[in-house]
Amino acid sequence: MNGKVKSILLASGALFIGIAIIQNPKEALDASQRGIGLWWEIVFPSLLPFFITAEVLIAFGVVRFFGVLCEPFMRPLFNVPGAGSFVWAMGMASGYPSGAKLTARLRQEKQISKIEAERLVSFTNASNPLFIIAAISIGFFHDEQLGILLAVCHYLGNFFVGICMRFYGKQEYSHQIKRTFSIKRAFQELHETRMKDQRPFGKILGDSVTNSIQTLMMIGGFIIVFSVINRLLLLMDITPLIGQLFQSIFSIFGLPDVLSLPFIAGLFEITLGAQMTSETTATLLQQIIIVCFVLGFNGLSVQAQVASILAETDIRFFPYFLGRILHGIFASLLALILFNPLYADVKQTTSGDVPVTDYVNAPSFWSEILHYFQHYGPVFTLTFLLIGVLIMFNRSRNG
Repeated sequence: MNGKVKSILLASGALFIGIAIIQNPKEALDASQRGIGLWWEIVFPSLLPFFITAEVLIAFGVVRFFGVLCEPFMRPLFNVPGAGSFVWAMGMASGYPSGAKLTARLRQEKQISKIEAERLVSFTNASNPLFIIAAISIGFFHDEQLGILLAVCHYLGNFFVGICMRFYGKQEYSHQIKRTFSIKRAFQELHETRMKDQRPFGKILGDSVTNSIQTLMMIGGFIIVFSVINRLLLLMDITPLIGQLFQSIFSIFGLPDVLSLPFIAGLFEITLGAQMTSETTATLLQQIIIVCFVLGFNGLSVQAQVASILAETDIRFFPYFLGRILHGIFASLLALILFNPLYADVKQTTSGDVPVTDYVNAPSFWSEILHYFQHYGPVFTLTFLLIGVLIMFNRSRNG
């Protein structure tokens, strides 16, 4: 019976979305163009180098090398192998869903256990600094200094999630052997890992490019789909209806009703939620609390991407979802605590009597990076798509 109900619900949902697209073709097209523009200009060119590099480093045993070196502190802190340090660092540098992809890769390589992978994926999916500082802080709030507060709350919140999730499934691995720092053992593990992979360098590089492009194509599809769904729900007044349910919850925490609609939009798609939040009449602190939660929750769009990646392994999705809720709560609490020392006090000290327009229009490192991606990102994306097509065509011809 449960299976039949699930089938009916899924079929009804797909039918509802299909009818909504037919009724609102122009709005669906605009939302689709917005999603593909984000993927074409920013997501693909910013993530592809990290994905390719990670694939090569795993194949050559470098990740295993750093894993052995980092085991002494990763195990006590997060109860995961040292290789998790590489996933954690890459997840922060390149953004979601890199943490999920690398965790799944390590699990497929059997470098981590199932429980360790579930712990690891729960705190290694984070937003990259480019999105936090350039897109949100400068693009939406027009204040680079705000990016420091958002980044600290976001990454520190993820750290606390890792501390909490270390107790997940702990009874199953209480017998882990304590490792000490050993460069000799690290090099030995690197050599053994490299020798196990018999592929030549050209094959490794080609596989890295094609696997990364296929993953990014999947990510692009999810971005477009959820961009359209979010827009349709807003047009059909379903998002405002759901937002009314959160107004009573917001009133308990002293948050205004105007933030309920951006909050619901952010639960589906981070970018739209952050933009709508920045345009409300709420105070800046209240806006930052909502944005921090939305960033930590990742949005259903990113969660769908992670679920698709994890489906290729035996890693369960629930620990990741639990980590997203914890991350949102931790980041919001940190925003409330750190708003004055990291932003308000610093802003008052550094800005003085300088007009806001002069501060906003000042040259910014992150704004220049964002402009670079917007200008050259499409060229980069098109080039590597062609390379991927050529590699796959050559393999099919040889086969």
